[in-house]
Amino acid sequence: MAPVPDRIPPPGLPGLARETDRARAFADAGRAAATRRAYAADWACFAAWCAARNVDALPAAPAAVAVYLAWLADGGRTVSTIGRRLVALAARHREAGYHLDTRHPAIARTLKGIRRTLGAAPATKAAVTVEEVRALCAALPASLAGLRDRALLLVGFAGAFRRSELVALRRADLALRPEGLVVRLRRSKTDPDGVGRSVAIPRGRRADGCAVGALEVWLAAAGIEDGPLFRAIDRTGRIADRALSDRVVALVVKRAAAAAGLDATRYAGHSLRAGFATSAARAGADEHAIMRQTGHRSVQMVRRYIRDGDLFRTTAARFLDL
Repeated sequence: MAPVPDRIPPPGLPGLARETDRARAFADAGRAAATRRAYAADWACFAAWCAARNVDALPAAPAAVAVYLAWLADGGRTVSTIGRRLVALAARHREAGYHLDTRHPAIARTLKGIRRTLGAAPATKAAVTVEEVRALCAALPASLAGLRDRALLLVGFAGAFRRSELVALRRADLALRPEGLVVRLRRSKTDPDGVGRSVAIPRGRRADGCAVGALEVWLAAAGIEDGPLFRAIDRTGRIADRALSDRVVALVVKRAAAAAGLDATRYAGHSLRAGFATSAARAGADEHAIMRQTGHRSVQMVRRYIRDGDLFRTTAARFLDL
């Protein structure tokens, strides 16, 4: 069995080592850091599996990949995880100059059987409603961390931001106006090239649900004039210079849900974004208006986020005389 290299050497460029390293760095930048980490871990798992069975990993035979996918399914991996593993293997083959045909009958039939056996519906967290967001904020303590978390929850909900977008915000990205707030997103998951877009958050009708007011209170209390918007706070109340990690957003949501008497296990950071789409649909907003706020590029994708927000508004059962 041929050894599997950790890095793919550039062929035919022995005198351009430095330039090749720069080219590789730019190529790596084409993927988000989280994606690169996930793909590296996925490849390491496959390479170890092949080594244990004396099977070539690069290039891999479609039959071997099919057996590997079945092994993942028997090991309790979800359909979405197995699908991502396959994408990672195909990407690694392309980087090495090989082609892994993911539509090969051996792979396609195995994957189809896994989906039918395990079910392909992804597990989702609950989407918070407007009323629940208010309840979460009301349960927060009257402390500096509480002011930060209230602003984070309301801005994340009203802006329909991803966790990564929320923690990447800086003071310079905000433009406060009499009618509300304009947030400039410099980069996002669907904008890897950093073209950017602006998101408007109007002032709320109620003080307990106004994202703009909550943000103004946090900025004044923390004295933030530049740099990261949402920052870590230590036990002594000292505000750090660094931004929160995206994982902390989920912890803030769960902690507030528990304090409000809700089942914290049902909620996560994504509950804010999904909650906006669901609540906006329930209030009568059309799909394209929701997409302008969330930044989705396809109607099919945003419909997954809207979930059951407009079920009772669109169901044909309401026309029955029951």
